[in-house]
Amino acid sequence: MDLIANHHTARHDAVEQPRRTVLQVLPALDTGGVERSTIDIAEALVAAGWRALVASSGGAMERELRRVGADHVQLPLSAKNPFVIQANKARIVALVEAEAVDLIHARSRAPAWSALGAARLTGRPFVTTFHGAYNFNNPIKRRYNSVMAKGDRVIANSNFIADHLARHYHPDPARVRVVPRGIDFDLFDPERVAGERMIRLAERWRLPDGAPMVLLPGRLTRWKGHRVLVEALALLDRPEVRCLMVGSDQGRRSYHRQLERQIKARGLDRNVHIVDHCDDMPAAFMLADVVVSASLDPEAFGRVAVEAQAMGRPTIATDHGGARDTLVDGETGWLTPPGDAHALAAALNEAIDIEPAERAALAARAMARARAKFSKQAMCAATLAIYEELLAAGPDAIQAA
Repeated sequence: MDLIANHHTARHDAVEQPRRTVLQVLPALDTGGVERSTIDIAEALVAAGWRALVASSGGAMERELRRVGADHVQLPLSAKNPFVIQANKARIVALVEAEAVDLIHARSRAPAWSALGAARLTGRPFVTTFHGAYNFNNPIKRRYNSVMAKGDRVIANSNFIADHLARHYHPDPARVRVVPRGIDFDLFDPERVAGERMIRLAERWRLPDGAPMVLLPGRLTRWKGHRVLVEALALLDRPEVRCLMVGSDQGRRSYHRQLERQIKARGLDRNVHIVDHCDDMPAAFMLADVVVSASLDPEAFGRVAVEAQAMGRPTIATDHGGARDTLVDGETGWLTPPGDAHALAAALNEAIDIEPAERAALAARAMARARAKFSKQAMCAATLAIYEELLAAGPDAIQAA
């Protein structure tokens, strides 16, 4: 436990101690929605005068976490080995006691099992966020997933996830809170994207002037629906249209190669291009005439669809999961059946050919709804209110082990 002891000693150089300390636990701090939400909440805690502590196995976003004023402790929380999970319970107990943690918030299953045990041993309130509709095909997997429904408060990041929780895990409804993911509208604001940023990306991606551009953001994995979009573009048969699939393959080279072969087989290798992770997605959205989220499995929330609407882009998403919360078919965008290339091609055709006045009206409706329902500030305020609620209730709010 030297790491925790050293961390404890170093941080007590501060003159004043915030009134509360919240510990968030997650596997790692790599790029992703779970990590982004963790940092957003940490920043809100610090701004409110609390102390934000995060435990994970580390990653690229550690620097950003520290930039917002939070502290990080490295623990092997990405491990799924049962013996490591058990050992992590003792590590979290030690961390809770050393750092006077008031509340523990778990954001993923393996660290949640460790954190649940630690919370019950130390008498701390335990919060979980159900970030996804975790797959299960046997009782063991369902049992593994069920830890995310064991919080004293269980946060569902969409109505779809709340329904999924109720259907499959049956938590006490009084413990469940729906808190949608929040978008940073200081970043995702078309008025704040300078032309130079768009020009830089267009030059990097060698986009031809005047060609309609379809954008599919998302890591290269089968369930994101890249192959359905390729089939839809082949059916569309509009050679002037360009498509960018933006996202890292994260080592999935086999799928990446399959996708490239499909693009070539459909005669679209001059029209469809796969590019790596983009560090300026607001500018990427501004280059797009249409943004597509073609996920085959239900998105728990669907951040891409909300960000695209916030940028005023015509948006097409699949008609299931969180997209039903975040996009209103025919009003702020289009919903198409998952895996249906013909329906996607029809929606693409309509979105590309939309008249300027209707495009502007669609953008205004989409931007207004996104800002009203899915702001980062609202997400943070609701989450901190849950912390306050539990801490004010004291031991009576803590569930039995």
